Amino acid sequence: MRPEVQVTEWIPQTKLGKLVREGTVNDIDAALGTGLPLREVEIIETLLPELSEEVLDVNMVQRMTDSGRRVKFRAVSIVGNKDGYIGFGQGRDRQAGPAIRKSIRNAKLNVIGIKRGCGSWECGCTDPHSVPFLVVGKAGSVGVELKPAPRGLGIASGETAKKVIEMAGIKDVWTRSWGTTKTTLNFAKATYDALRQTTMMRGGSI
Repeated sequence: MRPEVQVTEWIPQTKLGKLVREGTVNDIDAALGTGLPLREVEIIETLLPELSEEVLDVNMVQRMTDSGRRVKFRAVSIVGNKDGYIGFGQGRDRQAGPAIRKSIRNAKLNVIGIKRGCGSWECGCTDPHSVPFLVVGKAGSVGVELKPAPRGLGIASGETAKKVIEMAGIKDVWTRSWGTTKTTLNFAKATYDALRQTTMMRGGSI
């Protein structure tokens, strides 16, 4: 006989977690709009059960200390529902598996809602298939610019940025990047930051 798997019931430890558990907050927008810190992954797993997960990169990081060389793994992951919600996270551990799990957990705790639209003069439709206006994100030496594109263009970007943009639910967009874009961590983080700017900025002329 196979051993039974024990499922531990979620007992919220934060105010937001308790509101979600008791059903007072039952929508992800309402949860994010409370202004309360998101510190329990169960909140996201309850309100966004359809989240997809993807590991973008796993690297071995070496560091010299007084006791010698220490080696750890650093993982970079994203989560999203491909319909307006995206999260980015990284994690470190002495083993690759735990580092990946930590990065996914942190990505869930960093989930944000983005605004989509059709800000392209070449298209002019009303469907939310692109970004509503030009936005710029930065991380380290890397910068990423997202510009509205007409329907059918697709995602004109590098592979790392494309994965982040697709996970957020954007289908068409022009992109421009600069800096050391070969660094997956900063490239992904800059793209995530650009998407976050859709909720923080007002559209202007493009």
